[in-house]
Amino acid sequence: MRAKSLFVLSLVALSAAAFAMGYSVGQEKGTRVYELRTYTTLPGRLPALNKRFAEHTMKLFEKHGIHNEIYWTPMDDERKDNTLIYVVSHESRDAADKNWQAFQADPDWQKARAASEADGKILAKAPERVWLKPTEYSPRK
Repeated sequence: MRAKSLFVLSLVALSAAAFAMGYSVGQEKGTRVYELRTYTTLPGRLPALNKRFAEHTMKLFEKHGIHNEIYWTPMDDERKDNTLIYVVSHESRDAADKNWQAFQADPDWQKARAASEADGKILAKAPERVWLKPTEYSPRK
């Protein structure tokens, strides 16, 4: 029993270390890609977008292999009321394409999007998207 507990504890520690280094167990270091996305909402619609992310989108991302990294709202006056900026990651670019296709086709996503837009459209324009990879000197690879 003690050996099994030590094994489980070691596995948890290894997984935590792998997460801190930015890749999952079984994945080669350096293949994970990051995606910086910026959403600009119509006036007064940022609360609806934030609610949709908090209650639905983030869970659905994880369901489809899209790892939630961090979410921000700007502090500057020009963008604080209409902008959501976030980073998600994927195992690879190929995985990202598959993840997004599966997410977009998910009936739960389609239902959540429709419900959040019952009072009107949320986004003012298509999300901006930038693909990123860590530099060799990045603290988190």
